[in-house]
Amino acid sequence: MPRAKLLVVFILLNVLCITGVAGYMVIEDWDFLDSAFMTAISLTTVGYAVVHPLSASGKVFTIILIMSGVGLFFYALTLLSEALIEGHLRGYFEKKKMYKKISSLSSHYILCGHGRLGHTIAENFSARGLPLVVIEKDPEIIKSLQAKKLLFIQGDATNDDVLEEAGVKRAKSIICTLNSDAANVYVVLTARSMNRDIFILTRASDMSAEKRMVQAGADKVITPYEIGAKRMVLAVLSPTVTEFLDLATETCGMDLSIEQITIQTGSELDGVTLKGIGLRERTGVNVLGIRRKDTGLSVELGPDEKILAGDIIVAMGTRKGLEKVKKLAGM
Repeated sequence: MPRAKLLVVFILLNVLCITGVAGYMVIEDWDFLDSAFMTAISLTTVGYAVVHPLSASGKVFTIILIMSGVGLFFYALTLLSEALIEGHLRGYFEKKKMYKKISSLSSHYILCGHGRLGHTIAENFSARGLPLVVIEKDPEIIKSLQAKKLLFIQGDATNDDVLEEAGVKRAKSIICTLNSDAANVYVVLTARSMNRDIFILTRASDMSAEKRMVQAGADKVITPYEIGAKRMVLAVLSPTVTEFLDLATETCGMDLSIEQITIQTGSELDGVTLKGIGLRERTGVNVLGIRRKDTGLSVELGPDEKILAGDIIVAMGTRKGLEKVKKLAGM
């Protein structure tokens, strides 16, 4: 029930109570206790006998008081029913609408767990406008997801049906950030069995769990504590390098990013050299490395390095510049 309407009902009830007590005290010349008792039994219609014989004016006043009390009761009941029905129906249709959106997604991302790590991941995906479905079972966290208008499935990520609802068979990648290593391993195993091509990224609490994650089918395992420790050491020993990484990962709020871009067959970048295409001059973007299927990642790039279809280039530049490169790459 809206607070404003609830407040109105509360005020009207108090006004009726005060009016009833004052009315009996003035009309019938009763004391406060008798007037309060008569007002209470009249408004609640419990059926007790009157305290004292009523005058004609007192009877008319009692009729008006009873009708007002009954009317207020039905008004409050109507508001409560409307709120319950409206809230239930709104929740039902919103949930149905959201599930329809999720069922229409493909090549999207799935995030299992919206804790501290998952929260940061979801914010980054939202900032980039990437399709993300969050799987979370905590009711309080679900409320925050609803407020942020994020797509979510309420349930246990280790449940096959929940992963199915999130569209794991159509997803591009799944990110496991559950607090339990055992739970993450199970999600990795299930996701891999349901989609052989999905990219699986998972967290591990320690290095000993990393091997199990890989054996289960994870493509990449992140150990947050280890990465955090290495970053702290780097910040002390090489602060300039840390500053550069902050710029590249957007943690300093500047319009600079590093992205991987896959070269499509027949695009403007297919079969050209770095010097010939002049990416830096045309877009302001620098190519930091090229990953090829046969040779892996190479960062020793000369001006005559040729880019081929299927190559993945690692490029750094502004968002605008990177979007230009994506268009040239056919993405």
